[in-house]
Parts: sequence; C-alpha cells; structure tokens
Amino acid sequence: MELNSTLSLQQGKQTAKKKTYSLSFTTGDLLFRDSLVVANLFLDIRDWKLVREKIVTKNLLQAKTLSTTKRICGEVCSRLKMLSQSELELLAETTLQEQGYLLWLAICRRYKFVAEFAMEVLRERYLSLKNSLNHEDFNFFFSKKLELHQELAKVSQRTVDKSRQILFRIIRQAGLLTTDNQISAALLSPRLLNELADNTPLDILVFPYLAFSS
Repeated sequence: MELNSTLSLQQGKQTAKKKTYSLSFTTGDLLFRDSLVVANLFLDIRDWKLVREKIVTKNLLQAKTLSTTKRICGEVCSRLKMLSQSELELLAETTLQEQGYLLWLAICRRYKFVAEFAMEVLRERYLSLKNSLNHEDFNFFFSKKLELHQELAKVSQRTVDKSRQILFRIIRQAGLLTTDNQISAALLSPRLLNELADNTPLDILVFPYLAFSS
C-alpha cells in the first residue's frame, strides 16, 4: 500500500493513524547521481512532467532499458518532490556530504516507515550512546510495527530482508553509518538547520544529531 506523502514529518505525525507503510524505497538506494541529474534539470525547467519526459526520451540517467529509466525516474521524482524549492537549490550547490543529508531527508519525508526507523532507532541509539546499528535493531523495529500495521503481515520474508539491506545501504550512502555499522553524527550546516527551523522543524529528528541550545 502506498503512503500519502506530505512535505513535513510534522504534518505526517498528525495523520499517522490514517497512513499505511510503503516499502517502495527498495526501488533503489540513495540514488545519489540520478537525484542530482533530476534536481538540476527541474531547477532549469520547473516542471516535473517535463522533467520526466526529458529524462526518459534522452535517457539522461543512462539506464540500460527504458523500463529501468522510467522506474528510477519515477522513484527519484517522488522523493525530490518532498523537498522545497530552497532545499532543491541547496541540494544543487552544497557539499557532497550535505547532498547526502538532503537526499536522506527526502526519503524520510517520502516514506513513513523510513522516517520512523530514523527517529525511533537510528537517532535514539545515537542519543543513548549506543553507537552501533545492527540487523537485529531493524528486525525488532519491524516486529514492533507489525503489531500496529496489518499491511506488513502480507510482506514476505524476502521483502523484509531486502528492505533491511537497502535501508542500511541508504543510511551508509547518506553518510550516517560507517561500513562497520557505527552511527555517524550528522554535521548539519547552519543553512540546512535554518531551512528546517523555518519550515519543518521536526524533520531534524531523522538525523543522528544533538542540538545544543545557546
């Protein structure tokens, strides 16, 4: 079942009971290069429909088949639509590290399952000084959510395993987890922090980040 995404985790929390989980993030990993291609094209023409048409007709993602191009383009667009105009502009011009953070943010806004894992597991383990993130943490999280979301009962074990594999890969590619599963604190720039504070302050909760009040 598909999640009716919002542009804000804060809005999402208010209607959480009405939503079901989607595990469609397994379509790809962080999709770093593809996302930058699509984001820059959108900033040029400002029309998502035209972006998709141009990506597909010119094979700008350099995929081997048309079906792959359409699938990846659709997934990337659905994620990037979760970012505001100013966030997309930041994505196009910031550092590689912060680009990873923004793409992680987009995925969390797009997928409620990922956002809740980020807040309830990744961030909480970081704050409690449990610096590792293991498969058992995902398995426990999934089991807990299974009690609340009946749609997860229809998911095969193969899909569960793939979801865990892809999610861990995404977190690593976003720069929030090392290759030996140690959590890496997010080094959020003042500009990104201001973006979040001005628009969607609760979104900071998807990062392993400790804010200090001044």
